Amino acid sequence: MNLLSKSLLLTVVVLGFGGGLPTLAAEPQAHAGAAVAIQLQLDQGNKWQTDDILRRGMSEIRLAMAESLPPIHNDSFTPAQYEALAGRVEAQVDYVVGNCTLSERADQQLHVVLEQIIDGSAAMKAGTGRNQGAVKIVQALAKYGEYFDHAGWQPLEH
Repeated sequence: MNLLSKSLLLTVVVLGFGGGLPTLAAEPQAHAGAAVAIQLQLDQGNKWQTDDILRRGMSEIRLAMAESLPPIHNDSFTPAQYEALAGRVEAQVDYVVGNCTLSERADQQLHVVLEQIIDGSAAMKAGTGRNQGAVKIVQALAKYGEYFDHAGWQPLEH
């Protein structure tokens, strides 16, 4: 990730946990302050390339969610467990943001997915809607698999 992308995502992380997430600007320099929502899209019909850091971080998020889904579905997941799961997910988002080296265009697409994961994590920490936050993360993981080249990636069933 380039420095501008890391700064944008850090802003999303910092502001996102306090309320609604801001819209990321597709090209901040070109739009001079006008925010443009980025829609997920393929790279000229192909999935976006990934690096080892991104694949490792996303795999860890997927694993954390896969391990947690049975008790979430059974309504036996406690608020403390949701908070711990959110912390585990956030640690991986931080790892990816701090270390991955995607192209600028792939990085912009990744931000769309990470925003949804961050939003889901924030919901899991909230007093209500914790299970909807988990669903949001599962949906974001499915989108990641649709748009990013991650060999062997399997979406989670929820």
